[in-house]
Amino acid sequence: MRARLPLRLARTAAFAAVCVTLAALAHVLGGGAAPAPQAAALGLAGVSALGLALCGRERSAGTISLALVGAQVGLHELFAGEGASYVSVHAHAQGGLAVNAGMLLTHLTATVITGLWLSRGEAALWSLLRRAGRRLLVLLPPAAAPVSRPCAPVVRTRMVPPQPGFRHSVARRGPPLPA
Repeated sequence: MRARLPLRLARTAAFAAVCVTLAALAHVLGGGAAPAPQAAALGLAGVSALGLALCGRERSAGTISLALVGAQVGLHELFAGEGASYVSVHAHAQGGLAVNAGMLLTHLTATVITGLWLSRGEAALWSLLRRAGRRLLVLLPPAAAPVSRPCAPVVRTRMVPPQPGFRHSVARRGPPLPA
């Protein structure tokens, strides 16, 4: 079952809102500063693009969690790097991806919570859509099946041009007349 655009947009909005909100909350609880509104909006746009690309059909919990890990790492870097000078100090002080134990723990917790919440919601949504589809099929009158008529087999024969002497002859051969 594939999702049409309105359903895809609704699922994307839910995914992005939950992901960015929990990432911002985890970032603050992990010891970071609250993200600036423009950083949160940029993160929301990025996660929305990721969500729209992935929400065409039902996804497994593993796929959702993998997408969330990537989104959380990207959101952490976006929220941590609100100024150029802050990024270099943050990266040098914390090392590499600018992650300390508290920040890593809160982002992973946000990822687990979001992954569980979204995978359960995903399963419930698709189950509901399947049930509604089955009930809708039961309520609809059966479509008239096209009547297939057996066709006579096509016989291909090779035509031999008549001999010159028989070209204007009429052959009236057929079954004998009844007596």
